[in-house]
Parts: sequence; structure tokens; C-alpha cells
Amino acid sequence: MSKSTIEWTELTWNPTTGCSKISQGCKFCYAEIMSNRLFAMGQKKYRNKFKFTIHPIELKRPYGWKKPSLVFVNSMSDLFHADMPLEFLQKIFRVMNENPHLIFQVLTKRADRLAELSEHLTWTDNIWMGVSIEDNRVIQRLPLLKKCGAKTKFLSLEPLIGPLPEMNLKGIHWVIVGGESGRSNPREMKEEWVVDIKDQCRSQGVPFFFKQWGGTNKKESGRLLDGREYNEMPKIFKSK
Repeated sequence: MSKSTIEWTELTWNPTTGCSKISQGCKFCYAEIMSNRLFAMGQKKYRNKFKFTIHPIELKRPYGWKKPSLVFVNSMSDLFHADMPLEFLQKIFRVMNENPHLIFQVLTKRADRLAELSEHLTWTDNIWMGVSIEDNRVIQRLPLLKKCGAKTKFLSLEPLIGPLPEMNLKGIHWVIVGGESGRSNPREMKEEWVVDIKDQCRSQGVPFFFKQWGGTNKKESGRLLDGREYNEMPKIFKSK
């Protein structure tokens, strides 16, 4: 099992690895940096570095996880990448369908392909579907997310590099916000952007999760907003 240090999940599962950049949120991709590091360490799974690669052997892994858990799917890739074969994607969904005690958190920047393929996938209630939105230039991912068949839909606004005013959050069940980190010169996230998103969530009844301020040292900058942490989860989630 792959335990995660990401604040909003517990485990990670990567049936594919590798990706390609499609927007400014990808500019300093942590998964690319990590993939190259793992390649240098001789990890067979990352023999192709950051080239999109499927790993059929990984389809067995979730069946061994007996404890109810939150599972982030493809932290090192994108499930809706253009090179993902529909047949393999359907196999991944079958694994998720057959493990209802696990909540699978799927996150993509390719909302157009998500909307296109949604009808070919089986959306059991334990599959949470989200899109990443870094600024207003890619806000079209939000209405595309709403077209998919997932019962629980969420937004990951990370790295937040611009304001996102007046979002229509109807049909959205969770919003995560985080700043860019892990670099000597991370792009700025302004407090007023975060506060505005929090207020939008409040006015529209959507749980709000503040992941981090980010920056060169994310531990030092912390997770406090208005003097407190925001760790809200979708209302259907029952903590263990």
C-alpha cells in the first residue's frame, strides 16, 4: 500500500504513470520531478521517466486493501490523458466498482475527455471525480466536470495562480485550495483569492478544504487561514 502525505487523502494508487503539460498549472509539475527522481533511483515502474505508461499489474492492488480508506487515483499521471486506452480506463473503473469500501478520488485537467468518455464508464458512488483549475483561463473545466456521471464532484484549485471569482458551484460537492510549493521561486497565491473562494463556498453550501499556502517552505507557511485550519469534506463522507 502507498500511504500518502497529501492532506486530503490517505493512499495513492497509480495504474498509470507519466503525463504531458497542457496548461499553466502543469508548469512545475511535482509528478514529473518525482518520476525523474525515481527513474534515477532505478525504479522499474518509472523506466520511461515521465512518458505516459500503463501498468496492468497495478489493477490487482486495491483488492488487498481491506480497511475503508480514501484513495487518490493517479497522483503521478492523469486518468484521462489522450494516450489512455478506453479499454484500460474501463478496467480501472471496474476495479473501483468492485471495491465499494474504498473511496477513489480521481483528479484530471482533461475535463473535455472526461465529458467525452463519461457515458462509457460505470460511476459507482465510491468514485469522486474532480478537475484541477489553476486560474480563470481554464474555468471551462468546471462545466465540463458537471457533465460526467460521478455522484460526488470536486474542484482542486491548486496551484492557485489567479483569482476565480463568481464560480457557479451548483452540483459541486467539495473545493480544495492550495498554493504552489517545492520551488525556489513559486508563483504567488494572494490571500484575497483564497478568502473569496472560501466565501463563495460558504454562500453556496460547499465544503471548503484549505491545503496549504505553499511557497518555498510549505511547512513554514502552514495551512492556517483566518487563524484556523479548514479540513471540510463532502457531506456524504463519514469519517472513520
